[in-house]
Amino acid sequence: MAPWIVLPTYNEAENVQRVARAARAALPEARVLVVDDGSPDGTADLAEAVEGVEVLRRHAKQGLGAAYVAGFAHALGRGATAIFEMDADGSHDPADLPRLYAAITAGADVAIGSRYVAGGGVENWPLLRRAVSRSGCLYARAVLRVPVRDLTGGLKCFRADALDAIDYATIRSRGYAFQVELTYRALLRGLRVTELPIVFHEREHGQSKMTARIAIEAAWLVPLLRVSRRTQALR
Repeated sequence: MAPWIVLPTYNEAENVQRVARAARAALPEARVLVVDDGSPDGTADLAEAVEGVEVLRRHAKQGLGAAYVAGFAHALGRGATAIFEMDADGSHDPADLPRLYAAITAGADVAIGSRYVAGGGVENWPLLRRAVSRSGCLYARAVLRVPVRDLTGGLKCFRADALDAIDYATIRSRGYAFQVELTYRALLRGLRVTELPIVFHEREHGQSKMTARIAIEAAWLVPLLRVSRRTQALR
């Protein structure tokens, strides 16, 4: 059995081969799964040309959260012992994968690559984007009252049974909200969540998938998660 690295893609033709090869080189024991949402630029075909990379083709763009849920199910169904989330645009450094996996093998249920712990950071972001990202994390932490500093980060590794414990298949949110909900569910279930410092790099090629809609979804979902927790506690 092996860890799996799930890379969701949509129009990442300029990045997918480089990132997939680097991920395989950084963690040779891992299997790489590209989950492509029908990219018109040929991303899926380019990914399949990389040795050792498997591609899960979806026929329409359904959002980051749905792509990860499909990728998790595919990997778990094939015996994955641990599963990584990782952006396919080059913003996450594949060299960080072994550290996250080591945390899982040492006993963590969830290992998060964190921009906002000592030693972490971001590169080549304008001041406004830094402020929005940091403020979003602070807002989510304050509302949910959790210790994790980087709730919206997208580089994570989960122990396989941790994904089953948080009932990942029932998560319907996308983007930042998906990341927040995954970690929040893990904390609610008493799982061991650890943060390791990473440096996030702004993409060099292609366009960001971040939209105002995704940011707004995250803003309104956070208090709903807190209300849902209270409702469950009263039952």
